[in-house]
Amino acid sequence: MDVDVIVVGAGLAGLAAAHELTAAGKSVALVDQENPANLGGQAWWSFGGLFFVGSPEQKRARITDSVELAWQDWSNSAGFDRLGAGAEDEWAVKWARAYVEFAAGEKRSWLSGMGLRWLPFAGWAERGDLRADGHGNSVPRFHVTWGTGTGVVAPFAAAALEAARTGRLRFHHRHRVDELIVEAGTVVGVRGVLLAADDSARGVSSNRDVVGDFALRAQAVIVTTGGIGANHDLVREYWPARLGTPPASMITGVPAYVDGRMLGIAESAGVRLVNRDRMWHYVEGVRNWNPIWPGHGIRILSAPSPMWFDALGRRLPAPYFPSYDTLGTLKYLRSTGHDHSWFVLSQKIIEKEFALSGSEQNPDVTAGDRRGFLKERILGKGAPAPVEAFKQHGADFVVADTLDELVAGMNKLTEQPLLDAGMLRTQIEARDSQIANKVTKDAQVQGIHNSRRYLGDRIGRTAAPHRILDPAAGPLIGVKLHILTRKTLGGIQTDLDSRALGADGAPIGGLYAAGEVAGFGGGGVHGYNALEGTFLGGCLFSGRAAGRHAAASL
Repeated sequence: MDVDVIVVGAGLAGLAAAHELTAAGKSVALVDQENPANLGGQAWWSFGGLFFVGSPEQKRARITDSVELAWQDWSNSAGFDRLGAGAEDEWAVKWARAYVEFAAGEKRSWLSGMGLRWLPFAGWAERGDLRADGHGNSVPRFHVTWGTGTGVVAPFAAAALEAARTGRLRFHHRHRVDELIVEAGTVVGVRGVLLAADDSARGVSSNRDVVGDFALRAQAVIVTTGGIGANHDLVREYWPARLGTPPASMITGVPAYVDGRMLGIAESAGVRLVNRDRMWHYVEGVRNWNPIWPGHGIRILSAPSPMWFDALGRRLPAPYFPSYDTLGTLKYLRSTGHDHSWFVLSQKIIEKEFALSGSEQNPDVTAGDRRGFLKERILGKGAPAPVEAFKQHGADFVVADTLDELVAGMNKLTEQPLLDAGMLRTQIEARDSQIANKVTKDAQVQGIHNSRRYLGDRIGRTAAPHRILDPAAGPLIGVKLHILTRKTLGGIQTDLDSRALGADGAPIGGLYAAGEVAGFGGGGVHGYNALEGTFLGGCLFSGRAAGRHAAASL
């Protein structure tokens, strides 16, 4: 044996597993096809949102939450329907319950002990489909970490580097795994190729030039290699019919190394893959004006005020409003026959409501600059600097003083002029007519009022209700929105110890899986719908389980 355990994938789940193993005194080989600059993987680029239940931030805002309410929201959103012994959701539903209890219990103290801290108010993501027993978060649960994704990754990356310094962990960068070594039904190592050295910056696509081969042997292997978000061919291959036809055009929310290769490799070794038709792609994507990886897209995180129109200029019906129902909106938009849609909003809205997902798009939070955050986001005038940069330089942004000018600019961004200014004006004026009163029949305006009843949204997230066509709130802004690939919700089926299961439902000796490659636990902990803030947490929870069980079993 070369080491006690091989961890394949140096992202957050792999780092969490390695931390548990080295803390238990085990020797670890951390194998990854990218260079050292990419330590932390996809999680490094994230906004750093974490799902907590009954948190101090919620209590400070007089938000009442509980395990029972969170489980109601999770199970209603997940819609687990592949149940029973040996079924695809058999372990997923067990993971889901365990994760909700983790989010209400040990998760907070564990991460606090690692040095993590959070913004003072929880965000209200995935507000849902407007049904008490339907999809969505009943209350705000999205807790942004000071440091964003880099801050979540940091203590685990530091632990790995310290373990490497003391000899408990060895990094094997530029090692691409092509095979799991199986002997007598047990996984005893990995085999693959050495890739040529590449000093590209984090996230930049690296070469795939083969310069040699390698093999490593251990008592256990933990696979933590992520999903398929950068592999559009795989996304289209497993695109579910329930969401309509696959888009002809998509932008990419993850680096190119999120290629899904290890799913097929694991399946070849006898692993059972489940729920591959469950995915999580966003509908508020814009092309990055300063891209890092191919097709680099950024998601707009908006509060409820922008008006949302399809490619033909028809206002989206309830509940398809910003921040409400991601996959419901995706399904609806796929029925329109076009791959894009539009936000129309005012300068007053963009200043308060637009945020951009990603560590690099939130430099104040990423740097832990509390004073800068307060100055720019709460007390400042104008949009946050990264948002303003997209407004000025982004290919998908149009700014104009009048609606006629705005629509003319929006039509220049499509092959054919699909939008009619008169049609948009009629719909916007109808919405604006509902603003003058405290009560309204317009569901989106109701949502704006509801949002502002929550202190966190009123202070820093949701603009005061106003007429979009009010010149004093201008200029007007139109944003062309693309489908943005992101998460894989299915994958390797695992038990509650993150042991990978075979076709017969029994654990495969010596093999574990964690993170996105395992559907964030059990082969699909989210079911059909995510509640947000649950992806990083799923990597941590499943990676920790894999590391702890492997360490105890050796």
